[in-house]
Amino acid sequence: MIALFLLAAATLSSTAQPVTLRVDFVHSGDARHEQFALDRIETEGPWCGPPDKRIDTSNLGKYLFEARDAATGTLWYSRGFASIYGEWETTAEAARLRRAFSESLRFPMPPARVDVRISKRGPQNRWQPLWNFPLDPADPQINRAGPPQSLNVWKVIYNGPPAGKVDLLLLGDGYTAAEMDKWHADARRLAGLLFAAAPFQQHRTDFNVWAIDTPAPQSGISRPSDGIYRHSPLGASYDAFGSERYILTFDNRRLRHIAAAAPYEFIEIVTNGRKYGGGGIFNLYATVASDNASTPYIFVHEFGHHFAGLADEYYTSDVAYTASADRPEPWEPNATADPKAAKWATLIEPGTPLPTPWPKLPMEAIEKQIQQRRREIREKKLPESQMEALFKEEQRKLTALFAGARYRERVGAFQGAMYEATGYYRPQLDCTMFTRDPVGFCAVCRRAIERVIEMYAAGPR
Repeated sequence: MIALFLLAAATLSSTAQPVTLRVDFVHSGDARHEQFALDRIETEGPWCGPPDKRIDTSNLGKYLFEARDAATGTLWYSRGFASIYGEWETTAEAARLRRAFSESLRFPMPPARVDVRISKRGPQNRWQPLWNFPLDPADPQINRAGPPQSLNVWKVIYNGPPAGKVDLLLLGDGYTAAEMDKWHADARRLAGLLFAAAPFQQHRTDFNVWAIDTPAPQSGISRPSDGIYRHSPLGASYDAFGSERYILTFDNRRLRHIAAAAPYEFIEIVTNGRKYGGGGIFNLYATVASDNASTPYIFVHEFGHHFAGLADEYYTSDVAYTASADRPEPWEPNATADPKAAKWATLIEPGTPLPTPWPKLPMEAIEKQIQQRRREIREKKLPESQMEALFKEEQRKLTALFAGARYRERVGAFQGAMYEATGYYRPQLDCTMFTRDPVGFCAVCRRAIERVIEMYAAGPR
């Protein structure tokens, strides 16, 4: 199976694609201060992105990194991104202690010296420089050993050379050697779920999906709130930021070393287990538990965060983040602080009231009961089947409630999003980013996803 990646590498080399350069760094601080420090620089395999689409035009992300030619100032590469640190700094923990997180930048090897800069959004979403450093591609301290050769890389879906496709990498965590057949079946099943959802369905041929086998010594991943701990290959764990269902790995160095064995632009970590859980961070990775009844919803929802920077549109669930005293305009494409929704005005039908009426109070009454019962199930450590039954009940009630809403098919400005009941608006009554209803992505989210596909897939759309 390793030969598949080597074949892809040969194909890329024949088209003069540069190698991939990865810069690992440490991002540290607290709620008031943040700092950066260079860790290491390594080469990976051939760059798998289109050679003519190195510049990010999406304006997505809490952070932006740029690599500019040191002699001329010409922009060589740029990408917006979000990070674990960027989420953590909004939690209560960040107000009382400092922490450090490993992060990475990946871009094609530049032909000459570049200046690398990381910026962050400030007031009015203007980019404010935070850190910069010079990078010489001839530096002998760059580790040029390349990607690991001992891992089993295989194709889940293959539609052509990586440079012309969006390359998604699936990584399994918590699968033992005896469970490799299950991992392969799970990877294929989840890829099928993604491409059953619009607009991914219409763009299936624009994607390659790769997978790597990473056998674990024990089945499953860590679940600290359940007293379960594992040394899993990727280090994924529930209870990130104190949120029981939030799955992240904080071991970026291990993740990047393994992922380097395959061509990729996006990563989905599939954790072996039934407990409801997942997560997604823009341009970092997404996670999902393999065997929950809600896995189809979680996978697509969290991948929306990772792939297109989509915001959570719900506001009744418990979250770890502290609310902002003001209401800054979100950088995410599917949420706004503007009740007239200028961000997606071209999709709003004439005559649609702004803000747009919807059965907000009845929904909040339903959700108050659901969230209380959800907390009771977790506190009493009841079987996962009871949580799954609760979510099915929630879905039935919301489907019935929304069925009679006057503007349920229209794009408008529906109050309630970004974990806030007031002050933020979402584009449509319902969406995969709002509830577990099988309604799919709203028109604004679909447009945002297609814009990212355009950035990574070769040829006209």
